[in-house]
Amino acid sequence: MDPTLLAVLGIVVMFVLLFLRLPVSFAMLAVGLTGSTMILGPAAGLQLVAADVYRQMSSYGLAVVPLFILMGMVIFHTGMSSKLFKAAYAWIGHLPGGVAATTILASIAFSSVSGSNSASTATMGSVALPEMKRYGYDPRVAGGAVAIGGTLGVLIPPSTALIIIAVQSEQSISRLFQAALWPGIFVGLLLVLTVMVICRLKPEYGPPGPKASWSVRFSSLKGVVETGLLFALAIGGLFAGWFTPSEAAAVGAFGALVIATVNRSLTREVLQRSIVDTLRTSAMVVLLIAGAVVFGRFLSVTRMPFELADWVSGLAVAPFAILLVVVAIYLVGGAIMDALGFLVISIPIFFPLVTALGYDLVWFTIIVTLVTTLGSVTPPVGVNVFITAGLDRSLDVMTVFRGVNPYYVPYVASLGVFLVVPGTILFAVS
Repeated sequence: MDPTLLAVLGIVVMFVLLFLRLPVSFAMLAVGLTGSTMILGPAAGLQLVAADVYRQMSSYGLAVVPLFILMGMVIFHTGMSSKLFKAAYAWIGHLPGGVAATTILASIAFSSVSGSNSASTATMGSVALPEMKRYGYDPRVAGGAVAIGGTLGVLIPPSTALIIIAVQSEQSISRLFQAALWPGIFVGLLLVLTVMVICRLKPEYGPPGPKASWSVRFSSLKGVVETGLLFALAIGGLFAGWFTPSEAAAVGAFGALVIATVNRSLTREVLQRSIVDTLRTSAMVVLLIAGAVVFGRFLSVTRMPFELADWVSGLAVAPFAILLVVVAIYLVGGAIMDALGFLVISIPIFFPLVTALGYDLVWFTIIVTLVTTLGSVTPPVGVNVFITAGLDRSLDVMTVFRGVNPYYVPYVASLGVFLVVPGTILFAVS
C-alpha cells in the first residue's frame, strides 16, 4: 500500500477508535505501532518505536510534568484556592455580577499554579456555585462563569498542555510560557468584563453582594500573597533565567509544600491525596506522550506531513487562508474530543505544515491552544460544562452551555487580535 494512503487510513482508524471511547493514548499507540510495523516490518518497526519511546521517556526535561502537577495538587487539596476566591470577592463582590467576575478572576489566579482545565473548573465551581446560588444569581450566569473560567487552566503557565507541546515539537518550555502569560491574562480580563456588562444590563442576572470594608479587603490579600510568591518564585524565576524548567517546577512543588506546612494545612491525608492525584495525572500525561511519539513516528515514516506541507506550499492560495483552515480544524477537533488529546494528535500533522508556511511555531502554539481550549465549553463534549453541571444538581448541562454562549464573543475577539497582530503574543518572548 502507498505510504501516504496508509497514513490517511491510519488517521481515519484512529478517530474511529476515539469515537468508540478508546483513550487517546491507546488509540495513538495502536495505530502508530501497527502502521510502523506494516511499513518497516515487525522487527524494524518495533525496534524503532521502542528506541523513540525510550529516548523521549528518559528525557530529563520531562520531570517538569509531575513536579508542576504536584504543586497544583498541593494548592488544591490544602484549600489555598479558596483564599484566592475570598480575596477577589472582597474587592469586587459588591459590583453587578461581582461574584461571577470573582470566579473568573480567581480562576486566573488558580490557573497560574494549576495548569489544568478540569482542576480549575472543579476547584472554583465548588467554592463559587454555592455563593452565587446564595445571592440569587441566574443559573446560566453562575454555570457559565465557572465553566469559562476553567478554560484558562490550559493557557496560563504552568500549562500541562504547553509542556507536552514543547516536548513533542522540540520547543522551549520557557518561551512558550512567556508567550502564553499575557494572552491568558488578557482573555481572562475580557471574560470578567463580559460578565460585568451582562449583569449591568440585566441586574437580576447577577445581584451584587455586600460591600466589604477596606480593612477586610486588605486583610484578604494575605491569602493571595502565598500563591503570588509561589508563582513569582517558580514562573518568575524561570522567565528571569534563574531556573531551568525542571528546576522551576521543583522549586514550585517544594514551595507549595513549605507554604502548606507553615500554614499547618499539610496533613498526612492531604499529602497522600496530593501524591496519588499527581501520580494518576502524570501517568495519563506520560501515556499521551508515549502515544504521540509512536503515532508521530508512524506519520514521519510515511512522510505524509512533509508531503502535505509541500503540496500546500505549492497552492495558489494565501498562507493566511490556509492557516485559517487549520485553526478551524482545531476548533472542531477541540469540540469533539478532549482538548489535550487533540493537541497531541495534531502536532505531527500540522506543525510541519505551519513551519513550511513560514509562521512562528511559538505564536502558532498559543493560537491553537487558545482555540482548542474553547472546545472544553463547546458541544458536544464540553468537559468543563459537564464538570460544572456535576457540581450542582440544580444545574443541567444545557443551562451551562447557554450560560457560556456570551463568552464566545471575547474569545473570538482575542483570537482575531492575536491572528492579525502576532506581536501581541511574541513581544514578551526572549
